[in-house]
Amino acid sequence: MTKILITEFINQNSLDNLKKKFQIKYDEKIFEDKLKIENIIHNYEGLIVRNKTQVDSNVLKNAKKLKFIGRLGVGLDNIDIEFCKNKNIHVQPATAMNADSVAEYVVSSSMSLIKKIPMFHNGTIKGEWPRTTIKSTEINQKFLGIIGFGTIGKKVAEYCEKNGLKILAYDPYVNDKNDTAIDVKLSNLKEIYEKSDIISIHLPLTNDTKNMINKSSFSKMKNKPIIINTSRGSIINENDLIKAYHENIISGFALDVFENEPVESNFYNKIIPGMNCILTPHISGVTAESNIRVSDFIVKKIIDFFN
Repeated sequence: MTKILITEFINQNSLDNLKKKFQIKYDEKIFEDKLKIENIIHNYEGLIVRNKTQVDSNVLKNAKKLKFIGRLGVGLDNIDIEFCKNKNIHVQPATAMNADSVAEYVVSSSMSLIKKIPMFHNGTIKGEWPRTTIKSTEINQKFLGIIGFGTIGKKVAEYCEKNGLKILAYDPYVNDKNDTAIDVKLSNLKEIYEKSDIISIHLPLTNDTKNMINKSSFSKMKNKPIIINTSRGSIINENDLIKAYHENIISGFALDVFENEPVESNFYNKIIPGMNCILTPHISGVTAESNIRVSDFIVKKIIDFFN
């Protein structure tokens, strides 16, 4: 019987369906012991991971039987894609399955930060009652700049347009918005930096995108925008982000991803009460509903593959 290794959490019903077809080893904490994965991967034809399992050459060179890697999510920066191509290992992300969850995160963060809810909350629980000392605005007719206009970027545009935002989008690989139902202008980074009140990032982490949003980028932002990152932490230079906030170049930020995860003290110690910011532990795409969709999708794909 085909053997499948699952190294991170998966929906229970999806797992039960998988067990009907394959011999399964499921250990949602084994990703913490990379050496153990390296030592046992030779037994398995299939591997299912999330973003914490590092499927690098050290793992793959021992994966003599491996034919399929299922990614419970969309980012593939934790998988050595070139090695997989050379060894004819099929890599399957759960494309679009968590897009609604991420879009909801962007909308809710945008509304919270533009209304400065974190600042009001901090003042209120301290007994300050900052009803007139903090000024907030409305989201309607503000400009949202989307950097990265793939499946998730388009879903964010769809959600945000319904909330009255005007949409600018930049993606070097997209020449046509391909959806006349969304009123979006395909733009460039210069216009997005100059016009946007909110900037949301939806890019993969590559050599080209690492530290893409940095001191130079912030210096071009004219409207003191809110920055939202739900893609990969290293795309934004975190030190430059904090500096831009304190210099009043940006008015707030929501980070769901970080250069190092779990987030380390050298970053979170820079976050002080009263800042207009939201920090969350890489959960924008993880909800009860999205976990079911992502898990069911990968289970179907792996069953189809080995059938």
